[in-house]
Amino acid sequence: MAQRKATVAAEVGLHARPAATFVQAAQKSPIDITVAKLGGDPVNAKSILSVMGLDVRQGEMIVINAEGEGADEILDALAAIAEAP
Repeated sequence: MAQRKATVAAEVGLHARPAATFVQAAQKSPIDITVAKLGGDPVNAKSILSVMGLDVRQGEMIVINAEGEGADEILDALAAIAEAP
């Protein structure tokens, strides 16, 4: 299983547009992807309700996990989305 940590940079946190962009990118991958607040329980990264339910705020760290072919590439892309201001 591959993993990335990212600090959420968007002023609104991982909500609204950043959350939608994150989920849409995750949905393009056929592999299972989870996201969690650092130290929290992971949720399905392809579910907008689950991702918004994490209530991730600006400056908080998330942990993204993926398993399968292409995991590193999708994790890099999702981390970049999370870290974009």
